[in-house]
Amino acid sequence: MFRMKRYTETRGWFLFCFFACLLVLSAGRDPKLMKYETNSSSVYNHTLAMIMVEYASAVYISDMTSLFTWTCTRCRGLTEGFEVVQLIVDVESCLQSFVGVAKDPRAIIIAFRGTRGTSIQNWIEDLFWKQLDLDYPGMEGAKVHSGFYRAYHCTTIRPAILNAVKTAKEVYGDLDTIVTGHSMGGAIAAFCALDLIVNHNVPNVRVMTFGQPRIGNAVFASYYSKHLPDTIRVTHEHDIVPHLPPYFSIIPRKTYHHFPREVWLQDTSSTSNRLASYIETVCDDSGEDPNCSR
Repeated sequence: MFRMKRYTETRGWFLFCFFACLLVLSAGRDPKLMKYETNSSSVYNHTLAMIMVEYASAVYISDMTSLFTWTCTRCRGLTEGFEVVQLIVDVESCLQSFVGVAKDPRAIIIAFRGTRGTSIQNWIEDLFWKQLDLDYPGMEGAKVHSGFYRAYHCTTIRPAILNAVKTAKEVYGDLDTIVTGHSMGGAIAAFCALDLIVNHNVPNVRVMTFGQPRIGNAVFASYYSKHLPDTIRVTHEHDIVPHLPPYFSIIPRKTYHHFPREVWLQDTSSTSNRLASYIETVCDDSGEDPNCSR
């Protein structure tokens, strides 16, 4: 059982970035039809992205009963039949996550909540000035944002996640693991996945995040992509968070640097019809493709 404060569900600011993937409204009240165009790529699965964004959305739900029983307002559609193994809440650090097993894809899903709506503006402002202030353990020259690192490694989240993954594998078998999150939740998801691979030898870990900020320097990005090549960062053209903390091209080895691979979502909808049109660009393997979000 968990003791925790009850928070109201935050919907507005999440719509700001990625709920467009699930529901797009026209100027009137009628919803638009959805159309996606993706440049050919073997590394990105659009259907999987549509599934994972629902998990990244559901983890914001504050009603623990409906979340645990998977009957919440966001626990439908493509995630139907999901079985929650454990809900994890760190009240002191305002963190929330869940671990469970999905029917399709048949995998262990780990989802992390991002920053709540009441503090999102201050959090974004703070990101402009965050320094690379922590040496990543075991990797010479790799520096990371200490706040994101400690949100996973230095709270009750980490041991609870590891225990839940162990339980899921004991009960359901040796399934693949997919880690997801939105915004700050995406940053925590990246550290979680790297921990599972490097420190706990968990095989077949994939990552798909939405609107994730930068979390480390170029050395860390290279180290991360070596261990987790099956990583997708979905970004939206109107989302500021993936641009933070800033990247400075004149000092590429001294600045924050995204790891690959980015998929950039652009809205090409026309106001004259009811078709919501999106282009998904699968970017290069640099992490900082100048033709994408940058």
